[in-house]
Amino acid sequence: MHLKMCVNMGESYLRKKVDSIEVKRKTVSQLLAEMGKTAFQGRKLGETVEVWEEILKEKNLTIILGLAGSLSTAGQWKMVNWLIQNRFIDVLVSTGANISEDIIDAMGFSYWQGDPDVNDAELLKTNINRYYDVYGKESDYRKMEELMKDFILTLDPNYAYSSMEFLYLFGKWLSEKGIKSIVAVAAENKVPIFCPAIADSAYGEAFLLAKSRGHNLIVDGMKDFYQFMSIGEKTGNIGVIYIGGGVPKDFTQLLAVSLSLKMSDKKVPSRKGFVRDLTGEYYYPHKYAIQITTDSPQWGGLSGCTLEEAISWGKVASEGKKVTCYCDATIALPLITHALNERVNFKREVPDFSWLLDKPS
Repeated sequence: MHLKMCVNMGESYLRKKVDSIEVKRKTVSQLLAEMGKTAFQGRKLGETVEVWEEILKEKNLTIILGLAGSLSTAGQWKMVNWLIQNRFIDVLVSTGANISEDIIDAMGFSYWQGDPDVNDAELLKTNINRYYDVYGKESDYRKMEELMKDFILTLDPNYAYSSMEFLYLFGKWLSEKGIKSIVAVAAENKVPIFCPAIADSAYGEAFLLAKSRGHNLIVDGMKDFYQFMSIGEKTGNIGVIYIGGGVPKDFTQLLAVSLSLKMSDKKVPSRKGFVRDLTGEYYYPHKYAIQITTDSPQWGGLSGCTLEEAISWGKVASEGKKVTCYCDATIALPLITHALNERVNFKREVPDFSWLLDKPS
């Protein structure tokens, strides 16, 4: 009897078979669907597409993309543009690098494939900066900074801009010049961009260039945070997608737990929230979460922090769909976007951010 019970219990674990992949002509979407029936990170990559597609089908949901690192130099920025244009994301939270270094490419300059084992002292002498195995000209970088400086000089030095306001205006300015970078395409499609650490990039250097011309740009980080929290008041649910971690991930995770402070610990009527018994704080866990990272959780850093750990903070819903894929973004992002392009043939209802983007200064 005991043996029979053990056998029956064991069968409860055996619900989905691993299917071997056969080599034949197929689409990227078909391949990833088959990978989702295998194991390890191939399975997780396949599951990522499935969860993202489910997110797109959800009604009354805002999709936020956290984008870390320096992926634009690695040829990834046009895929971000595609995600924005097709409203596969509604809000972008980015490092400064990703939304500045793409401008060099959009201006008509280039990056080049390089060698990580090169003599870097020689590169320094020849006007070349190295991004692992990518080369870029320092002179092109400076032209991008000068372009930013020219825009900054058009702004009101007495107004405190959030990074979102600054980037929206910059995007419209670039769009008029035909420079179709990420911030330009986002402005055209009314997708707000937040850059919490904007000075940690070419934007900070452009500020210094403008400052030397007598212009005092003010970017208010706390105003940024307040505006970002306001998004939490006007949405039903939130789905988050993290490419890498860092500041974009943490900033976005806080939307689930910090909104209560803005609301003076009062519940948002339109949202399903939960209250902490000891503090009386409401929290609104993200219903969906996707994470693509190369960082490991055992070091304690946020970039490797698991989505399961985030449940303990109230940042991710325990009952929601979530998937982490440990993979280089330059492998994962091209496969995911192409699979979504093949698979998704419907237009979703998207949130309108006119109240945030087009309000009077």
